[in-house]
Amino acid sequence: MSLPDGVQRRTFDSEDVLATQGEPVYGEPVVEGWRRWDAYRSKLGATFEHGLDTGLSGGDSVLYLGAANGTTVSHVADFAGPTYAVEFAPRPVRDLLDVAEDRGNLFPLLKDARKPETYAHVVEAGLDAIVQDVATRGQADVALSNRQFLAEDGRFVGAIKARSEDVTREPEDVFEDVLDRLRDGYEVLETERLEPHHDDHLAVVATPK
Repeated sequence: MSLPDGVQRRTFDSEDVLATQGEPVYGEPVVEGWRRWDAYRSKLGATFEHGLDTGLSGGDSVLYLGAANGTTVSHVADFAGPTYAVEFAPRPVRDLLDVAEDRGNLFPLLKDARKPETYAHVVEAGLDAIVQDVATRGQADVALSNRQFLAEDGRFVGAIKARSEDVTREPEDVFEDVLDRLRDGYEVLETERLEPHHDDHLAVVATPK
């Protein structure tokens, strides 16, 4: 599994971990300009740690759905090109705006990822990647409705949260249903459970059909 240009494995306290170069955001250690990327606080970081071939590359144009206060999307913006960060909750967006001050390629959007029509006039088409980390029912529907922004050979890299879909069902059953729905618009290339970094989460890499 190759990491995108701009993401490296570096040594922090004798531990070999992911890192990107940029201004620190959430109190993470920095060594020689490299920020430790904590996979326990980042589903995308965990996806890299689990060895999935995300297809992400340095300089990619990215739509990040579920940016929250910017922990993961700050690392994405460190290695990517234009990075559109969608978050619907006003409080985290205030933090996200602070993160964006040091990253000219990061564009925070106070929008609902379930309603891409509200930001379609801002986000460019033909993007290289969608990274999704939303805590809502209908996670596959979010991915499908935002598919319009992806290039034909683009990548969807998502973390499916079983408990956000249905807390009463077994996660494996939930994942199966979400993947079935996702296949309405995507070819699923690879999946992997994200334990021990994140319980009841499934990493998904897909490409638009």
